Amino acid sequence: MPLTADILVALVALLHAYILVMEMFLWEKETGRRFSGFDAKTARDTAAMAANQGLYNGFLAAGLVWGLIADDPIAFRVRVFFLSCVVIAGLYGAATTNRRILFAQALPGALALSAVLVAHY
Repeated sequence: MPLTADILVALVALLHAYILVMEMFLWEKETGRRFSGFDAKTARDTAAMAANQGLYNGFLAAGLVWGLIADDPIAFRVRVFFLSCVVIAGLYGAATTNRRILFAQALPGALALSAVLVAHY
């Protein structure tokens, strides 16, 4: 089970690195507009906000990578903290912005968090 937890944490980290790229670098391009569902004007008007969100997603990814490379007991604590942040952010985003976020962010985070907890206990 520890390997499964590691793989799920790595996938969530990759997901948030992908979101960082979409929100910080591709937001106004066709790829970013497909990602957000925004037209060119809305993407342009929200680019600074999206870049800020992308930065936060990058911090989540960095924290999860830290959890993967650190030694215990720090690794476990870091993983639980950052995965909890992912789940909470996903729940909030789903409630306030788009229900898709529940499945795209909160669910993967919750699955990884569950695997980390099961592997630890």
